[in-house]
Formats: sequence, C-alpha cells, structure tokens
Amino acid sequence: MLPIISTIPLRQMASGDILSLQVYKFIGATSGKKVYIQSNLHGAEIVGNAVIQRLIEFLWMLDNTDLIGEVWLLPVCNPMGTNQRSHHFSDGRYCTYEAKDWNRIFWDYEKDISKDNDRENQLLAFAKSQINCNVGEIKKNFLDAIKQRFSTLTDKINSANGVPYTEKFRYKLQSLSLDADYLIDIHSSTNQGLNYLYYFRDRQESAKYFLLDFGILLDEYDGDAFDEAFIKPWLALEECFLQLGRTVKFDVEAWTLELGRGMEMIPDSVTKGVRGVKNYLKQKGVLSEDFKLDEFPQKNNQMSFKTRSQVIKYYAPVGGMISSRVALGTEVQAGEQVYQILNFNKQGKLPTTVDVFAIINGFVYDVSINQSVNEGEFVLGII
Repeated sequence: MLPIISTIPLRQMASGDILSLQVYKFIGATSGKKVYIQSNLHGAEIVGNAVIQRLIEFLWMLDNTDLIGEVWLLPVCNPMGTNQRSHHFSDGRYCTYEAKDWNRIFWDYEKDISKDNDRENQLLAFAKSQINCNVGEIKKNFLDAIKQRFSTLTDKINSANGVPYTEKFRYKLQSLSLDADYLIDIHSSTNQGLNYLYYFRDRQESAKYFLLDFGILLDEYDGDAFDEAFIKPWLALEECFLQLGRTVKFDVEAWTLELGRGMEMIPDSVTKGVRGVKNYLKQKGVLSEDFKLDEFPQKNNQMSFKTRSQVIKYYAPVGGMISSRVALGTEVQAGEQVYQILNFNKQGKLPTTVDVFAIINGFVYDVSINQSVNEGEFVLGII
C-alpha cells in the first residue's frame, strides 16, 4: 500500500532556505478511525523517527484491505528543534528565541472558550443539547465545534503583521491532528529513562495494548502539551455528561510514548515502540480482523500503573559530582541511599561527600545524563 506523501512548508529562514514537514498518509480501503503519530517534537528525542520509519515499512507491505481507516505519520515534526546544537550536543527542548518549551505551546479549546467567561456553561450547555443523542452524533457535533473555534485562528496566522513562530508551528501540527481519533506523540527522556507511556483517565485498558512495563496517569496537567491539548476537551465533556447523570466515554485517546534517552536510537526502545504501536493498531480495529500479527500476545499486557502526582524528583542539595548512584530501573526502599555527591567546597576544607536517601518506596525511572551537577539540578526521579 503506497502512502500519500504531503510536504508542507513550515518556515523560511534568513538564508532563504525553507524548513518543511513531510506527512505519510496510509488510507485503507474501508473507512474508519484516524490515527495520528508524530515524533521528535523535542529536538534531541530522535528515537521516534526510527519507530515511524519502521511503521512506514510495515504499512507499505500491507494491502489496503488490511487497513481500516487511516494512519498519518509525521517524523521530524520539529525541524527547528532537531537542528539545534551546542557543540556536539543536541538540545532542542526549547524555542531559544521565545524561551518556550516546544511541548508547552499548544492551543487548548477549553482555555480558548474561557475567554468568553463562560467555559463551564458552554460545555455544560452543549452537553444538555446533546443529552438524547447517541455517542457517535455527540462526537461529530463536538468535533465540529472544536474545528469551528480552531478556524478562527486562521486569520490571525495569516495576518499582515504576522505571529510569533511558535503560534504558526502549533497551528500546523494541530491542523493535521485535530480530527484524529487516536493520537500518539513519541518522545524520549531528556536524560536516561525507561520505556513507558503517559495516559489519561479511563484509558488504562488501551494503555496495555502498547505492551510496555508501566504507564503514568496524567492526573495533573494544564493542557499546553500536545497530547493534553488534544484530549482535554473530550475529558471535560465527559465530566459534563456525568454531572447530568449520563455516562459517556468517547473513543478518543492520546498517548505520549517515552522511549529510551535523548540523542540515541536505542535498538530495544525502537523495537518496543514499533511492537507496541502495531499491537495498538490491531487491538483498536485499525488493522483488519483477518490480519495477523506474528508473535504477539493474545491477551493484554500486564502493566504497572502510577500517577504523575506520585513522582518524586530529586535535585542536588549541593553542587559537585555524582560519585555513586543507583541504576536506572532499581527498586528502592524509603531510607535507602540513592546517590552520593562529591562536594568540593570553597571553605578551606577538604572535599566532602553528601549522601541522599529515598523518601518513598518505588523504582528509579529517570536519571540525569550529566554526573556533574550544580545545586538544584535534577539527579533522578522515583515513582
């Protein structure tokens, strides 16, 4: 099955060169769900590009009757961040010109309608108007409302006085993904991380389809991240229906896969990412019932679920060098030493060591890539 390949101009540089996006659209013979998958929103987090390349190879080999609906893939979705360097090191987490995290800039329908001073009333009024409709009708009507509001941004984006680049950039990405049913944003740890995913409430069963060891529930979020901005309005509408005494759950899902660490395409992380996405497509009915995936489990994967509010991050109490630290993935008990800092004080004294102990039971899921730390810099995360 050949994809439709769309090249989208994104930004013209001072040199006259133009940065572009390239989207690969695989469309099945039968209509169905739309899956949107992107990677490399943070410049150093490149592993998702390898995942997408292998997914393109996989989908290329399918017959169009094997695909129900469509899958859109956007590798290297942030060429500005991807190209950013400091000596040998990739960074690209922040737009240096505007000092904004590339994954904290996105348009949030809920926040936008709050400008009208009646966000809750608008959502609740919409829910009341749809109380006797079936879920499919409600979903279509609400998506139309989101699209209509999003379309009001077009004039601003194209205005004669222009807009900051981050606004144009987010507009491009969200215009591609706004009508998706399932959204997958592939990231890596900025430091050294395990393979896991972030998910939203009431989506635990689908989370298991990715076949990873653990997932983190985003019980705290503000809507500015890519996955949050996508699903937040739908979660809010579900709450409105609950207030009205009706339980409604939309088949709309958003995921952030965290695979390995930045600046590296770790083979194991790539393989797990590809395997998980393929199984997710199969379990969600995007791959036909007759299509068989080889060597995949027949039952849901057993995952450990945590919440973001359970994460404890440890920051250096003094400046110095990390002389010892527990390994990534280690189970620790409260009171157990997790790292030690060699401190070169400037007080006319000999160097000292500072021991840091776990304050909760858990396991180490993220550790700093740099073992030289200033006071207050991240060292490790335990969940």
